Amino acid sequence: MNATVKSLSPTSAFTKLLEEITQKVGLTLQSQVPLARYTAARIGGNAEFFVEVNSSSKLEQLISLIWEKDIPYTLLGGGSNVLISDEGLPGLVIINRARGRARIRFDDNEEAVLVWADAGVTLTHLARQAAERGFSGLEWACGIPGTVGGAVVNNAGAFGGNMAGNFVMATILHRKLETHQVRAVQEQWTLADMEYRYRSSRLKDQPNQAVVLAALLRLERGNPQEIKAKMDQYNQHRRRTQPPGASLGSMFKNPPGDFAGRLIEQAGLKGLTVGRAMISPMHANFFINLGNASANDVWQLIQVARQTVAAKFGIQLELEIQPLGIFPEPQTRTMINSILEVHNG
Repeated sequence: MNATVKSLSPTSAFTKLLEEITQKVGLTLQSQVPLARYTAARIGGNAEFFVEVNSSSKLEQLISLIWEKDIPYTLLGGGSNVLISDEGLPGLVIINRARGRARIRFDDNEEAVLVWADAGVTLTHLARQAAERGFSGLEWACGIPGTVGGAVVNNAGAFGGNMAGNFVMATILHRKLETHQVRAVQEQWTLADMEYRYRSSRLKDQPNQAVVLAALLRLERGNPQEIKAKMDQYNQHRRRTQPPGASLGSMFKNPPGDFAGRLIEQAGLKGLTVGRAMISPMHANFFINLGNASANDVWQLIQVARQTVAAKFGIQLELEIQPLGIFPEPQTRTMINSILEVHNG
């Protein structure tokens, strides 16, 4: 397959190396690509270099080569739950587009109902495909704007369900150093290997050391009408309680025995606006892009929410989203007070 190179910066050794690698895999390399269009929040600067991958096999080839050459990279799926800095991302940004019907394989046998899905398949698409076949277990995933790969890494969940509850195993590409040489080794990780916990996993603890290629999930037989009715119920609940438009999803993890949204609301921060970013008046754990918001706008809201909740309740909120790139140092209390004074009139 012939590859092409688009809009590249002046020739350098690094550029030439990326050209050689992407051409070898059969991919199109671009430079200075705006990343806002690839994120759910529609926020983010440019990728220094950029490539889209449409199959797990090409993803495996590409990751193996960039590990071998020690090239800095960022892998994105659905672009949800990430905040990309206004300065953008250095190195190579990879968008995983391995999705569609051909990337999903159901296995309905006497012992169990199983489904293999490539990492780039969206959760909502997978849940709907399962529902059409009368397979239950992924109703919680319908409406989550992420991919299977991201869900496996983050233990995504909603409405009492999560990835750990469906997970059987995953095909993982693991970065290993053997005799001073990096090798990409394909492995099958079980539920125990993943070390799942609330919105986290062993994979999340080891960024850029392993990549999800595909996952095997366990489902149950059910009634298609009942499954779809439950999915409709969950989607209606989301529409009633979560703001429409561009957002990062849940900003903070819920602390034990409480809810991040409740704490932020009780701190009087609903509706707080910095630049073109706002803490949603509908749900305080959602920070929304009012249009042309910058990553720094959102970052300031994060600092205000964290420090205000800590001061009022003694609770340190932990981010559920992942900041990518370079962000300013946390704001001083004086700066935060000035923001709150404007908010409180």
